[in-house]
Amino acid sequence: MQMDYSSVWDKCLFTIRQHVNNQSFKTWFEPIRPVNLRETSLTIQVPNRFFYEWLEEHYVGLLKMTIRKELGENAQLLYQIVNGSREAKGRMNRQEQTGTVARSPQQEPPRQGYAPGQVDTGNIKNPFIIPGIKKPKIDPQLNDKYTFNTFIEGDCNQLARSAGLAIADRPGKNSFNPLIIYGDVGLGKTHLAQAIGHRVLELHEGKSVLYVATDKFTQQIIQSIKNNAVNDLINFYQFVDVLIVDDIQFLANKHKMQEIFFNIFNQLHQNGKQIILTSDRPPKDMNGIEERLISRFKWGLTADLQAPDLETRMAILLSKSNYEGVDIPQNVTEFICYHIKNNIRELEGALISLIARSSLNQREIDVPLAKEVIKNFVSEINREITVEYIQELVAGHFELPVEILQGKTRKRQVVIARQLSMYLAKQLTDQSLKAIGANFGGRDHSTVIYSCKTVQDLMETDAIFKDTVSDLQRKIKMSLSN
Repeated sequence: MQMDYSSVWDKCLFTIRQHVNNQSFKTWFEPIRPVNLRETSLTIQVPNRFFYEWLEEHYVGLLKMTIRKELGENAQLLYQIVNGSREAKGRMNRQEQTGTVARSPQQEPPRQGYAPGQVDTGNIKNPFIIPGIKKPKIDPQLNDKYTFNTFIEGDCNQLARSAGLAIADRPGKNSFNPLIIYGDVGLGKTHLAQAIGHRVLELHEGKSVLYVATDKFTQQIIQSIKNNAVNDLINFYQFVDVLIVDDIQFLANKHKMQEIFFNIFNQLHQNGKQIILTSDRPPKDMNGIEERLISRFKWGLTADLQAPDLETRMAILLSKSNYEGVDIPQNVTEFICYHIKNNIRELEGALISLIARSSLNQREIDVPLAKEVIKNFVSEINREITVEYIQELVAGHFELPVEILQGKTRKRQVVIARQLSMYLAKQLTDQSLKAIGANFGGRDHSTVIYSCKTVQDLMETDAIFKDTVSDLQRKIKMSLSN
């Protein structure tokens, strides 16, 4: 009986889910759509070429293993790559040497040649233009500290960061043009966008990069309209190889501004120039932006920045403290990052306040000082729940030394205590599975998943054990107010 491609892919996803963490599964596998099954060849559809290249680089082994499991040793996985309104179908003439994965090539849109002409800049009051020369020397307007070296990678920004690095390697010659970076305030959109600009300047001598905030861009347009020099402004922007526009959502309901930006966007895109935009929302939610612009924004890659987990926040704070030349104790770092969860900018503000109070008042940087600072950023300060604290509480309940939870002992009581500790750490902290496992003798994330499942099963079948778990959770939560 012929199998249905949807059911085959569902089975593949079931297997894949066991081998990757939840964030990676949502980012890289949930967007995939199965579209065809012919004998032992399954065709899947991915959003763009970058997505396909990431799968090939990081998950090709897992995909091969999974598709072979469902369709046999001669199985093939074929790709369709969808880029905006364009869909690239087909397959490569050659296959991987293993004979299991065939790829569908992206069809690049035709490029039009462009020879820049003379630009009369005399009437434009534009801080980026040096008048009187044929090709203006463009100040990129980049902040020196916003580089990839100071941008901390985590699950919260992996897609956007990887796309940015790929763009910097081949600006304007990739499938994600434009790149739309969106997310809430303070999550690093401006930092990442400018980091791409810095990397382009490092890798490509002669390339021009320009960063401009939307409010500055609006001022330029108003000035050019007053001076009857709109065409001069548009011509100037054609000299830019990588244009970065920050907070593009502020063009909403400004129809004349949108019309001029539409012309600049079209000319840059047609001539293979790279466009990078940031916004606080994805294109589909940009109310007040004309549909013709929205459709062009969707041509490339839209990548979001999410709130960082505890591990990433601590790495960010450590990086920023190193940049400031200040050594922050580990317990202080944990305290700050436990309470400031959703805004990297607030993390930086808390650090600066901490350093200032320490310096001005000649006080040691410690948790009491951090508590004074944090009161300006959060309304309520609780005692932080750490994996170590959970281990101590559970070990005390079972009358075991904490160290035995981190060892290899397989005695039943120890195993139950260890699994329960992992379960509570997963429920009550925002540590990643990998970080939780590391606190239990370097165990991997699959062990943590198995432990959590075991505890859940025991709670469903053993009322006494369920009461034990509830009592421990209650003790931990009560300790927050002490």
